[in-house]
Amino acid sequence: MGDANTRTLDGLPTTPTPTGEPADRPAHEGRLTRLRSPRTPRLWFEVLLIAVSYWTYSMIRNAVPEQKAKALKNADWIWQAEHSLGIAVERTVNHAVDSVTWLIVSMNYYYATLHFIVTIGVLVWLYRWHPGRYAAARLALFATTGVALIGYYFFPLAPPRLMAGGGFVDTLVDHGTWGSMASGNLASMSNQYAAMPSMHIGWSLWCGITIALLAKPLWARALGLLYPTVTLLVIVSTANHFWLDAVGGVLCLSFGSALACVWYGSLPHRLARA
Repeated sequence: MGDANTRTLDGLPTTPTPTGEPADRPAHEGRLTRLRSPRTPRLWFEVLLIAVSYWTYSMIRNAVPEQKAKALKNADWIWQAEHSLGIAVERTVNHAVDSVTWLIVSMNYYYATLHFIVTIGVLVWLYRWHPGRYAAARLALFATTGVALIGYYFFPLAPPRLMAGGGFVDTLVDHGTWGSMASGNLASMSNQYAAMPSMHIGWSLWCGITIALLAKPLWARALGLLYPTVTLLVIVSTANHFWLDAVGGVLCLSFGSALACVWYGSLPHRLARA
């Protein structure tokens, strides 16, 4: 009895499982389950993955045609849309902060460096202290970054500082920020018209939420929440982004977090620590 249910197409018998299903079906499902289960990260693999992923992201982002005319037209549209919404105060903030030299110079270097330093720091912290949550959090970050490329391609956008007649101060140029990819000789290496969505917001919000949910000291949680808030002020003060670019970054992070939740069955902070 039951031979038809316990033989493969070539007539060879299989060992039924306790539920009566052939053993080869759960094997495939088991592999998928293992892929979707958090595991202890391997250092060499993570370093290689992050390096290759960021290189790929940079290559694709910078390979997107710099559609200057369309980017400037889109910037005018965003600016008018913000006027209609009553939130077009970026120019006022830009001029006010630019009048305080030490503050705007500090913000320029904040914009040029912390974007990378803090994100890598949080990844290292997760790898060391929350290995069971690391893969899910990393997937959320990678998906956030990947979906941003769609915005860069289909909606090229000039930052406020490059708008023709916008009246914004290009603080990166005026104050000679060393090492910035947005000014000087390095500007030619980066797509200057990829402002929507803002990955400064996408990445800083990922860092901030991760720290706020997983760190134990209250002061660390407070800093986690403060980091994306300060980043928002910085990107606007330096005229690198509109408010709506930040909204785009939040939407990208929402997508990345949802994907990680679907793949691992839970948000990263709800998974086991080890």
